[in-house]
Amino acid sequence: MANSDKNISSAVIKRLPRYFRYLGALKAKNITRISSKELSEQMMVTASQIRQDLNNFGGFGQQGYGYNVDNLYTEIGKILGLDKRNDMIIVGAGNLGQALANYQSFNEDYGYKVMALFDVNPKLIGISVRGVKVLDTDELENFIKTHGIKIAALTIPKDQAPAIAKKMAEWGIKGFWNFAPIDLHLPDNVTVENVHLAESLMTLTYNVHNREESENE
Repeated sequence: MANSDKNISSAVIKRLPRYFRYLGALKAKNITRISSKELSEQMMVTASQIRQDLNNFGGFGQQGYGYNVDNLYTEIGKILGLDKRNDMIIVGAGNLGQALANYQSFNEDYGYKVMALFDVNPKLIGISVRGVKVLDTDELENFIKTHGIKIAALTIPKDQAPAIAKKMAEWGIKGFWNFAPIDLHLPDNVTVENVHLAESLMTLTYNVHNREESENE
């Protein structure tokens, strides 16, 4: 397990879910062990990088054996907090919010549970998305406090996101999965993971066009 006194770099943390995903795929193929070299060939990162990353949390490997896939998958899951119950809400029940609620892997693969969706649109309030009800945003404060919700996905317009996020942080939300195309400025004890879809797409188009130009030179 991780040493809470160590400062683990954000780059290492961002690689952990990728390790978890690859190990899950190996488990599904009934592969019981793998070396850092074999894992590096699949993930396209160096074996030394894998060993350095995992050594931040204790290593887990055995010389001459490699990694026990099931054990490493379980331990990384614990580091990521997936061994705990992770209830969440989605604020914004439009197309994107409903798509997230319909994403089966939240429950089936990673143990997240969408407890409710929230919206201001009267046409959406009261409907169910994969068995999860859309509630009026007026109920947000009471729902967060009553159910002890710590994680929220924001799929609302950027002009609404800062104000509602500030209130939700005051009500107890500790982590935002932010799909609104705006940066949120919240207290230091609140974590924000931004998912700016347009920026990701622009990065993709840059790389496509830059590669084409290089090939044509």
